[in-house]
Amino acid sequence: MSFDRFEIRAPDVRERALMRDLRAIMTHARARAPGLRAQLKGVVIERIKTPADLATIPVMRKSNLIELQGDDPPFGGLAVTKAAGFERLFASPGPIFEPQGNGKDWWGGARALFAAGAKKGDIVLNCFSYHLTPGGHMMESAARALGCAVIPAGPGNTEAVVAAIAHYRPRVYCGTPDYLKILLDKGGELKRDMSSIQRGLVSGAALPPSLREELVKRGINVRQCYATADLGVVAFETSAGKGRIVEGMMVNENVIVEIVKPGTGEPVAEGEVGEVVVTRLCGDYPLLRFATGDLSAVLPGKSPCGRTNTRIRGWLGRADQTTKVKGMFVHPAQIAEIGRRFPQLGRLRLVVQRNNEQDSMQLHAEADGEEAADGIASALAEVTKLRGTVKLVKRGQLPNDGKVIADERPAP
Repeated sequence: MSFDRFEIRAPDVRERALMRDLRAIMTHARARAPGLRAQLKGVVIERIKTPADLATIPVMRKSNLIELQGDDPPFGGLAVTKAAGFERLFASPGPIFEPQGNGKDWWGGARALFAAGAKKGDIVLNCFSYHLTPGGHMMESAARALGCAVIPAGPGNTEAVVAAIAHYRPRVYCGTPDYLKILLDKGGELKRDMSSIQRGLVSGAALPPSLREELVKRGINVRQCYATADLGVVAFETSAGKGRIVEGMMVNENVIVEIVKPGTGEPVAEGEVGEVVVTRLCGDYPLLRFATGDLSAVLPGKSPCGRTNTRIRGWLGRADQTTKVKGMFVHPAQIAEIGRRFPQLGRLRLVVQRNNEQDSMQLHAEADGEEAADGIASALAEVTKLRGTVKLVKRGQLPNDGKVIADERPAP
């Protein structure tokens, strides 16, 4: 069952609507937000008609955000609304400062919570943090949008939370999956009834199959969502017939997700692992092509849950694989540059090792036949300013895991 008609509209209808709204937001924001105006310099907004056209906009990274906010506080010139006009103001580690705008479900979490099984009239135990970071308020606004009452627990103070569960009998849990297990274990230790919790929306920590299975045995079905403090809820798990978990995560309706080569803004083919880049359609704090630093891939085909948006495979690791070799940093973007110089090659992976007490690096390159390995080695030296060897392998031999730089040196 879908949250609303927008989740089941035809993909081409969704794409036209998203791009229309994006053009309107960019036009409005460019006149009022100097940081966005700088990011859009030279971009003809009227020509942004498909997601592929987004490649003309430079990528914004968290490191850029920190620098921009330092130069032009509080939001680096990216916010259309002044700080006093927002509902809440946060300070996350980095430090990075985020606003919460006015309006129902500003973070876009209601769809994820609905997909996890929450409904109007439920009581939600919210164990995401309310302290300076937006996680707690993100999920509370989602629950309130669904018509749920909220216990604003946050993490910690476990015995008091257990007592609140036994007293209020919440049906839905929001928080990290490991903290849910802590609560259940503590409830058992204190002989308090925790059986009211039947559904959960979890994020912020790993949910291994063993923990999911344990929660199911305890009568709790949980679904995961992928969210960040900057973007809100980006994607979430859904269910098909008889509550079966659908593979991957459904992209939220208020964002555009691209998968690009790590360290670049270049889109990869469907199914290829790359970095998640998100454009958020938000009138007061739009973020354009925000690079999350996370790895994922687009799943092919229509979801059996009935929703028609794009699905991604979920979190597959970190894209920031920058490493130091012989005292110099080597970046994924440099390996991508070698790929641009030799388009006949497939996947590339720089393997860094330690031999004879010295750093060494070898570029593994997929090729259909014999290539000019010496030329590739020369390009590697020119781009990285370091010498390395080249190993040619057959196409498909390098794993599709998004890893561009593999640091295989022993830990110090």
